[in-house]
Amino acid sequence: MQFRELTGGRFGSYLSWMIPYATYLGNQDPLEVLSATARRLHELAHQFGDAHINQPIAPGKWSPREVFIHLADCDLAFGFRYRQALGEENHLVQPFDQDLWAKSYAVYDAHQAIQTFAVLRNWNLTLLRSVTPEQMSKPMRHPERGSETFHRLLEINAGHDINHLQRLEAVLNNSAA
Repeated sequence: MQFRELTGGRFGSYLSWMIPYATYLGNQDPLEVLSATARRLHELAHQFGDAHINQPIAPGKWSPREVFIHLADCDLAFGFRYRQALGEENHLVQPFDQDLWAKSYAVYDAHQAIQTFAVLRNWNLTLLRSVTPEQMSKPMRHPERGSETFHRLLEINAGHDINHLQRLEAVLNNSAA
């Protein structure tokens, strides 16, 4: 049975609920998005400057520096997930609590986070560009989202990038107005 049938024809609604970052990706190629993020983070850090990089983007939200650190952490996590999924049959994805990981963010600076992100992303992209179509279809399971494929994991990662880039860009656009 197709997802569309399971959701009464509301496939987009199902995806938005189960995989919120999928809506950010739209028709973009996930590898192109993933390839462009490190450069864009560097540009954004420069635009925020030292005066604003540590200021929360909204009350109760992370600062740009903390977002950069979060993205580095996520690329570490996604890289592990990619390798686990490729190496194991029917891999069970291990979720993590970003708020628990964020408790250590005070020890990192923005420059370090962006450098770490860029190195991790380049490392992961080298792997991702070597993945075959058969491997892209490889099934895995997420404890909250259920069954998905390796390709879906890529889409989630790219959508996650877009989400955070759009939020950071919105802060800059609002401060420029």
